[in-house]
Amino acid sequence: MTQRILFLTGTRADFGKLEPLAVAARDAGYEITFFVTGMHMMERYGLTKIEVHKMPKVRVHEFLNQRPGDGQDIVLAKTIVGFSDYVTENKTDLIVIHGDRIEALAGAIVAATNYIPSVHIEGGEVSGTIDEIFRHCNTKLATHHFVSSEQAARRVMALGETERSVYVIGSPELDFHAAPSGVTLDDVRRRYDIPFKQYGIVVFHPVTSEQDTIGEQALALFGALADTGRSFVVIAPNNDPGSEAIFDVLDSLPKDQFRLIPSMRFSHFSELMKNASCMVGNSSAGVREAPFLGIASLDIGTRQTNRALASSVSCCEAADSAEIDAFVTREWGKRHAPDNSFGKGGAADRFVEILGSDDFWSGGLQKAFQDID
Repeated sequence: MTQRILFLTGTRADFGKLEPLAVAARDAGYEITFFVTGMHMMERYGLTKIEVHKMPKVRVHEFLNQRPGDGQDIVLAKTIVGFSDYVTENKTDLIVIHGDRIEALAGAIVAATNYIPSVHIEGGEVSGTIDEIFRHCNTKLATHHFVSSEQAARRVMALGETERSVYVIGSPELDFHAAPSGVTLDDVRRRYDIPFKQYGIVVFHPVTSEQDTIGEQALALFGALADTGRSFVVIAPNNDPGSEAIFDVLDSLPKDQFRLIPSMRFSHFSELMKNASCMVGNSSAGVREAPFLGIASLDIGTRQTNRALASSVSCCEAADSAEIDAFVTREWGKRHAPDNSFGKGGAADRFVEILGSDDFWSGGLQKAFQDID
């Protein structure tokens, strides 16, 4: 009987990491379903559920888990109820979640309480916000761990997980960036109406523990970027609490210098990144994909604290206009040696190889804390 794998996706970002794994598993003969919720369902963020539906030979189930203004605890509760109802009616052999989002936590809870084997992608990483708490919770709830680096593997085991449940495969989104995007930069410019010959990319998300100041941070950051005189493509923030304050700033930016885009197709975003003069903000793309592609990035604030150590990554606070200007002046258009801290691509092949082993499916669901020797 064909084994059924259920992927849970709540954002455009986690779908970019899950899609290569799902495609490889589908092509290996597994039955694949995506449970689509979160930002995917919201028009303001590009209604990215459409991208999931474009995957051939994959089932898709939609679930609206939030209304504007819902707190993260309410979103968690709604997602648990919806996801639990789905897995009760649609039996699955394995649930796959990614990272540190509230939807992933809901999926991990449902999997654990219903005794369904689960895979957690990219556990064992550090960051400067409540996301890290969610990520470590997911690690403790999941039965299998597919991590991006040996360092992440050690952290997962430090949380008491057994070595035999941890697999280093690298970051799955690098599979996508390691290959040709399939589109040209002119294709990207035409589709998203980008007028700039040279551009930096900016992605600035809310920090849930800094909601009271995130608007001020955004105002300072984009003010400093405006003062550089350079042009920037801005990808809209995610829907965490505080996003409205950032949107208030984005809506007032000069359109001849900043091009705001709600969301992008992954092929087009990859091509955009490969040709960017630099990257600025607090997205994980700035500390993972940008170093992998050799692009200089400026990490703003606390959201990605200590997550990456690549030499191409600089750090400062949003209010440090002098350092922001210095970074843009120093790094604009400069290329660095590619950083392979999070892998070289090929995560999907490794993922399927592990799924194909008898040992993967033969382990029990009862977990025991493993002390470090």
